[in-house]
Amino acid sequence: MSQNHYDAVVLGGGTAGELVASGLARAGRDVALAENRLVGGESPYFACVPSKSLLMSARRGETWEIAVARRDELTGHRGDDPAVARMAEAGVTVLRGRGRVLEPGRIEVDGTVHGFGDLIVCTGSEPVIPPIDGLADVPVWTSDEALSVPDLPRRLVILGGGPVGCEMAQVYAAFGSQVALIEASGRLLTAEAPFAGEVLADALRRMGVDLRLGAALANVERKDTGLRLWLSDGGTLDADRILVAAGRRPRTEGLGLEELGINLTPGQGLPVDNTCQVTSDTGAVWAAGDVTGVARTTHAARYQARVALSNILGQRREADYRAIPRVVYTTPTVYSVGVTPTRAAELGIDLRTAGYDLAATARAAVEADERGRVELYADRSRGLLIGAAAAGLGAEEWMSEIALAIRAETPLSLLADVVHAFPTYGESVEAPLRELAGHV
Repeated sequence: MSQNHYDAVVLGGGTAGELVASGLARAGRDVALAENRLVGGESPYFACVPSKSLLMSARRGETWEIAVARRDELTGHRGDDPAVARMAEAGVTVLRGRGRVLEPGRIEVDGTVHGFGDLIVCTGSEPVIPPIDGLADVPVWTSDEALSVPDLPRRLVILGGGPVGCEMAQVYAAFGSQVALIEASGRLLTAEAPFAGEVLADALRRMGVDLRLGAALANVERKDTGLRLWLSDGGTLDADRILVAAGRRPRTEGLGLEELGINLTPGQGLPVDNTCQVTSDTGAVWAAGDVTGVARTTHAARYQARVALSNILGQRREADYRAIPRVVYTTPTVYSVGVTPTRAAELGIDLRTAGYDLAATARAAVEADERGRVELYADRSRGLLIGAAAAGLGAEEWMSEIALAIRAETPLSLLADVVHAFPTYGESVEAPLRELAGHV
């Protein structure tokens, strides 16, 4: 016999879970949110907020002690009382503990069984620790530790040249750590246009980061003076701490979803349709955020959550992922949106590329910073902008118009006629847009 019955139970109280739960409660539904860690999820405590705070402190030239104090204040010292209070104010019942489905309509949270109508899975993702010889026997950080502890390692080795690895390399190098970054693929930001990783690699090298590209970590061993790392190319590194930033996987294990007829592949995201519904025996299962394997950023998780919320409330809405920005908040910023050249080739799209160096803008002269470039990608057959990438100061701000143009399928002729303020980095898109409009 269930102790309580809820119209909906949300598994996971992160960005997506909070938004769905509060939205349903405000619509008059009886909602419970189950969370076994911190209500609010990774973003405010161990991801977006602390990392961007440290990056800003680094740009300002603050001391490590001031930067850590500011970071901890912004994260509420990793206490979730304000988030729990927000949920209560919205009318959401917070259940402390990990939820596991027992059968359709019944779920157990911390030993108590509850009934439910709709189930919304928003359990997020977790770091992947690669199976490297010796790695399990030495002190290892994930981004959780790197963004919450007060330690400043003298020698830090980072595994992974993706967004997290690059941001952490810049943070710790700025505050005085001797940083080395290992990326087996041979370049940074492998999911994005090659020039973006090249610009960022140059910026990190100028800060003293030792980039070991094209080599993998083969073995780790404790020494009297710290840690010794052997690389696949025969090189070695010494470290006091290793930060693993080798990717994340959706958190789906132990949820009991198989009881609802949901078959999962280990390590893969929870498959959702365009309404964010999961195929199940009951038809009342939804998912949003990192757990889907589609929304890997906070803003994408919010988007999916809004789509799921609308559909649960009977207001049909379909997700469109063509223009979800991907940002690395280093200096310079790397911003990408839409299709990359590599992805276009995989899809068989006849792509036209046009680019522009930021050094040619007046703003670069004013800022005394010429680093960066913009590239725009158009589909020749359709005559539309379908992707873009930029590396430059503040690119996350002045590239937003391109995301809108892709989402709205704005004609290139109209985009080429837009006037930008002078002097701004935003002027850098004008020449590529004119070129594309004249050739596509």
